[in-house]
Amino acid sequence: MTGAYPVLHLGPVRSTRPWARTYRGTPASVPEARRFVGELLTGCPARETLMACVSEFCANAIAHTASGRGGVFTVEVDCPRDGIARVAVTDDGGPSVPAAGRLDLMAEGGRGLAMVAACTTRWGFREAYPGRTVWAEASWPVAVPSPRRETVTRRALRPPGWRGGPAA
Repeated sequence: MTGAYPVLHLGPVRSTRPWARTYRGTPASVPEARRFVGELLTGCPARETLMACVSEFCANAIAHTASGRGGVFTVEVDCPRDGIARVAVTDDGGPSVPAAGRLDLMAEGGRGLAMVAACTTRWGFREAYPGRTVWAEASWPVAVPSPRRETVTRRALRPPGWRGGPAA
């Protein structure tokens, strides 16, 4: 445990449920949410990317939804299988749906979701009455077990048309 949060070690252990925490819809909550995600994803190859995504999602929840007008938002972190990590932010709802604009590095705003789209494997949103959940997934290569060498060697030593019995 690190502080009050469980540390999610990526590898053969999988989460059975997402870790979640609810925050007040204020700008001071954004770095708290970012730390929460960072602590859970210690050792994850996509840690920095997903921390940036959660910062963007939280800032958008505060700026564009009822979460920023006295409401709350909830951050979830999950690792559904080896090589994939997911973050999600559920807000209190707003008038518009999230959309990635053009990634214009010279623009003063409006490029956050384009950055999320460019840096993650996939992202999206779903309705979560009365609000909305915005999520992003990142993936990375994982080792794939190879067949035992002994099995491969035995197969290679079998003559054509071999139908059974021990390998030579």
